[in-house]
Amino acid sequence: MSAGAVEQLPYWGPLAALAALVVVALSGAVADGVLSARAGGARRGALAPIAEGARLLRQRRRTTVAADAVLRQVGVMGLMVAAALKVAVLPVGTWVVSDLDVGLVWFNTMDVLVWAFVWLAGWGTNSVYPLVGGYRFLALALAYELPLMFALTAPAIAAGSLRMGDIVAAQDGLWFVVWMPLAFLVFVAAVLAFSLQRPFTAPISADLGGGVLAELSGMDRLLLLAGRYALLAAGSGFAVALFLGGGSGPWFPAWFWFLAKTVALLWLLVAVRQRVPQLRPEQLMAPAWVVGLPLVLVQLLIVSIVTITGRGS
Repeated sequence: MSAGAVEQLPYWGPLAALAALVVVALSGAVADGVLSARAGGARRGALAPIAEGARLLRQRRRTTVAADAVLRQVGVMGLMVAAALKVAVLPVGTWVVSDLDVGLVWFNTMDVLVWAFVWLAGWGTNSVYPLVGGYRFLALALAYELPLMFALTAPAIAAGSLRMGDIVAAQDGLWFVVWMPLAFLVFVAAVLAFSLQRPFTAPISADLGGGVLAELSGMDRLLLLAGRYALLAAGSGFAVALFLGGGSGPWFPAWFWFLAKTVALLWLLVAVRQRVPQLRPEQLMAPAWVVGLPLVLVQLLIVSIVTITGRGS
C-alpha cells in the first residue's frame, strides 16, 4: 500500500499522537535497558526504565540557592513539549494532527527550540556544571544544525513541497533513502544530537558531574530523561517520513507500517549509540563542517539536478 494524501485527525487526534509518541519512546527506553543489561550483566534489562522511573517519582526534588525555578521548569519540560509539537505535523500513515503547508519548517523550528530548552535547564539551576552543560549543547548545536538544514532540504526539493504529506507521497515507488543516502545519514546523526544521545552526550557527561542533569532529581530529572527519548522517537518518525516512504508497505494499513519502521529505526539508533564513544563538541565541529557539510551539499546538488532534469523531461 502506498502512502498518498493525508487526512487531518478530529479533536482526539492530539491525544492519540501523544500516546503513540509515549509508547514508541518507551519502547526505545526498554530497548536501551535490554542492551545495557547484556553489555553490563545487569538483571533488570527491559524493566530498568520502569524501575528508574518509579525511583525518580519517589525521590525528593533538590533545589539550589537562588535558582530560577520558572526557567528551570520551562527547560526541563520543554524537551517533551518540543517532541510533541514535532509529531503534530508528522503523517502517521494517512493521518496527521495538523497538515501544515510548511510542516518541514515547523520541524526545524522545534529543533531550534530544543537549543533554548536545554540551555534554560542548565541556566535556571544556578549551578556551575549545569550551566557549562547548557553551553556545551549550544556548541554542539552549531556543529550539527547547518548540515541538518541542508539534509532536510533534499527531500523538500525532490517533492517540490514543504508539506510532509507531499514528501511522503513523492516516495511512491522509490524511497528517498535509495538516492539520498548522505542526507539520510546526516539526518539520523542530527537526531542523535538533538536528543542528547551518544556520541553527542557532552552536555550531560560524567566529567561535569552530569552536566545539565547534575542538579536535577525526582520529577525534574524524569521529565528531562523522558524528553530525550521522546525527541529520539520523534526524530525517528521524521526519518521514516522523509526518507523511508512513510506508511508505504504491502498488506497492512499505512499507520502500521509507519509505526513499525519508526520503532525499527529507533531500536537501531539505540543499538548504535550503545557502541560509539562520547565526543566533545570541539571534536565534532571539524568533521561536521569540513566533511559532513560538503557531502550533504553534494547530495543536494545531485538531488537538484535529478529533480530538474526529471521535470524538464
